[in-house]
Amino acid sequence: MKLIINNQQSFEEISNSFTKAFPFLKLEFFSKKHLSGEASSNQFLIPKELTLADCRTVYSTDEIIITPDMKVSELEELFSAGYGLGLQVFRKSGRVWLETTATDSWTLAEQNTEGEFLSKKADPDEPVYYQDAD
Repeated sequence: MKLIINNQQSFEEISNSFTKAFPFLKLEFFSKKHLSGEASSNQFLIPKELTLADCRTVYSTDEIIITPDMKVSELEELFSAGYGLGLQVFRKSGRVWLETTATDSWTLAEQNTEGEFLSKKADPDEPVYYQDAD
C-alpha cells in the first residue's frame, strides 16, 4: 500500500486518505516546520480546505509517496524539503491524539500498531488479554 500526494489535493483529502490507510494516525499541516523533538505551534496550523498548491513555498517535488515502512521523521522531512511545509503525525492513544515527537524514528506501521494497541487497551468495553511470560 502506498499513498501519492500531489498539488491538487486539499489538506483534508490528504488527511483522510492517510487516516484511511493508517486508522490510528492523523496528519496536521503547518506553514512552519517544527524543530526535531518539539511540538508544532497551532498558530501555524493550515486550514484543511486549502490545497497543497495554495500553501507550498518550495517547488522541488511534484508528489510524495507514503509507504508503511517510512519513518515519521522521513515523512516530515519530505514535506519540508519538497513543499516548504511543516507536518506533524499524531497517534491515537485511547480517546486522545498525541504528537509523535518522541517517536519520530518509528515507522508509520509501527506508530499505527502502537496506536491500535493503546486505543484497545483504553476501551473499557473491550477486554485486554495479557500473556504470561512462562
